[in-house]
This record gives sequence, C-alpha cells and structure tokens, in this order.
Amino acid sequence: MKFFSVQLALICILFFCCSSNNSNSKSEESSTNTTNEGVALVTEVKVSGGENDYTFSVTISSPDKGCNQYADWWEVVDLDGNLIYRRVLAHSHINEQPFERSGGAVAISEDTIVYVRAHMNNTGYGEKVMKGKVEEGFKEFELGIFAEDLDKTEPLPTGCAF
Repeated sequence: MKFFSVQLALICILFFCCSSNNSNSKSEESSTNTTNEGVALVTEVKVSGGENDYTFSVTISSPDKGCNQYADWWEVVDLDGNLIYRRVLAHSHINEQPFERSGGAVAISEDTIVYVRAHMNNTGYGEKVMKGKVEEGFKEFELGIFAEDLDKTEPLPTGCAF
C-alpha cells in the first residue's frame, strides 16, 4: 500500500509540473489571450454601403498606454479563418476610450457571416468578438482560439505614431 501511495504522489507531481509548463508555453506562443484581460475588445459594429463594398465602423475598448500597449488593428474574418479586411491603427488611443474607426471596402454579401475582432500589439487577440452579418447586425460572441496566425498576415502596422 505504501508503494502505491508513493507512486500516486509522484504521478500527481509530474502531472502538475507538466501541465504548468504546457500552459505557460502555450500562452507565450499564442496570439490569443484567453483571459480577455489587457486586450482590445470590439464593442459595436455598424455597417453602411452596398454589397461587396461595405464600410465597417468598429468601436473598440482597449487598455492603451502608448506605443508599448495599444490596439493596433481590427479585422473582418470569415468563418474559415480567412482575413477579409484589416484596418490598421497607426497610434494609441489613450484619451479616447472607447474609440470608433471606419474602414472598407469590405467585399462580402449582406448574408455572409463574419467575425469582427481587434488585436492588441502586446497581448494579441481576445476571445470576445462580434459575430454577424450585414443584414441582421452583430452580437458579442466568445470565439476562443481561432485563426491566431493571422497576426502575421499583411497588412501589418509599420510603427506607432504616439
């Protein structure tokens, strides 16, 4: 019985150590922040224009502190994880929270379901996004880790003005 207890204790220690190491390396490698702390969140999406030429006006709330921490883009992504449109933000918005920025032309039909999400330069994507379609509008949605390697897809910020 004593031998079994020692084995069980060793297994528990190994499990704890391995799961701690795995979760740390995952958060370092991932560009999706699963806690939604310190991330830029899309809080509203308005759309104008016509089919295959929509202008999206996106409201973002983000903990901007300057060029070392700011929302650096918002994007429209299809359900398969393909980038449809990205609006790069050239500076931080410390004294303007939440803030709204428009962009387009977004080439989708009125019934195409898409995600609209924001990216933070130092914490990546948050899990909360807006999901919807032009004809019905957009609602908050918990996306989780999704198309996280889009953070390497052009267009990307070339710098931060302030």
